[in-house]
Amino acid sequence: MTTDVIILAAGAGTRMQSDLPKVLHPLAGKPLLQHILDSIRELHIPSPIIIDGHGSKSLRAALPDPRLRWIHQAEQAGTAHAVLQALPQLQKHQRALILYGDAPLIHTKTLQRLLDTTPTDAVGFITAHVPNPAGFGRIMRNAQQHVTRIVEEKDATDIERAITEINAGIYVIPVNHLQRWLPIIKNHNAQQEYYLPDILPLAIAEKIAIHTVQPVHYQEILGINTRSQLAQLERFYQLQQAEKWMAAGITLLDPARFDVRGDVVIERDSVMDINVILEGTVRIGKRCQIGAGCILRNVTLADDCEIRPYSHIDGAMIGAHAIIGPFARIRPETTLAEKTHIGNFVEVKNSKINVGSKVNHLSYVGDSEIGLGVNVGAGTITANYDGVRKNKTCIQDHASIGSNVVLVAPLTVHAGATIGAGSVITRDAPAGRLTVARARQQSIEGWIKAKE
Repeated sequence: MTTDVIILAAGAGTRMQSDLPKVLHPLAGKPLLQHILDSIRELHIPSPIIIDGHGSKSLRAALPDPRLRWIHQAEQAGTAHAVLQALPQLQKHQRALILYGDAPLIHTKTLQRLLDTTPTDAVGFITAHVPNPAGFGRIMRNAQQHVTRIVEEKDATDIERAITEINAGIYVIPVNHLQRWLPIIKNHNAQQEYYLPDILPLAIAEKIAIHTVQPVHYQEILGINTRSQLAQLERFYQLQQAEKWMAAGITLLDPARFDVRGDVVIERDSVMDINVILEGTVRIGKRCQIGAGCILRNVTLADDCEIRPYSHIDGAMIGAHAIIGPFARIRPETTLAEKTHIGNFVEVKNSKINVGSKVNHLSYVGDSEIGLGVNVGAGTITANYDGVRKNKTCIQDHASIGSNVVLVAPLTVHAGATIGAGSVITRDAPAGRLTVARARQQSIEGWIKAKE
């Protein structure tokens, strides 16, 4: 029996106190709803149905995947009402897996176990024992541990409120059952809404089997209604990532201060100091050292790189044995070859720096190509922007640039050239020669300092 997916994402999220739809709030750098989509993609269910409502336009714009099937719930009248909107797109011989867009951390393995172990004609759902069940419906079981009903907290007795097993609200249900049950669910409750858990008494009355599974971690099933809950699940997610990478041979000096916000690969024996943030697509080779407070976004590091503290690298390819920082900024479209050195308070943008070259102090290199074995002195600036366009600076192999030099692009410093400190270079510098462009120093005879 094939399975279709329905994701409920119509809620306003009023307790978030935000203009952004709740399911678009980021966790680990991705919208909550994107986490759900990533999980079900591994189940090979290609075209999930998303029930939207509040913020529908911005939600669809943020997730433009053409494989998604959107259904608008104009009136938010409860979870059963939301699923009812999807019935016309479901086939009678299918099952429906029902998820929530604000419960982002449900694991693929948990969902797969729910699908694999629930008999095809049964109703399956996820429950969990939680330390604080307040606000959740409690699971009632008989002596044989079969589910008999779900009691909402407002309707529960003190004894029932003491039960810690809760309903996660994630179901797999044959579509032919939904077609019978959803139209007859009543809204006899304080909110006058149609609730999906009300299908369980109908299933029990028809002697349909009820099957439950539990997640490995109860946090998988938690929904997010407030920014505080969002922060709590962010920490849980990040600690899970930290555990994963330490098990793979990575040293984290403090697992509680390590954040992954994207698609990351880290090779063994690399070391991360505190407050390292990895964003986007990041590939880190073997034996790399990442210092405290570094941010790496869309970066590839080859083996044995050292990124010293508080450096920010974005959109760059870094070769083996490179040393960067501290307090360096590497901007997009930059390639640093092996054994390059980029030092403190150096910014590099849209440039290629070849093997063994060094830019060690207080410099800006933009729209440039630097050859082999070049040394760029402190305070050097490539003046690449003329007010209209960006121009290129080319520094060829084994050139030496003195301190406090301005290279006004476009120009070429030819191989083996030396540029004298304090020069402003506006024309090409010839190979193998010293080029100096600065005013002659002189002391003025008879000069008298002004007095107050």
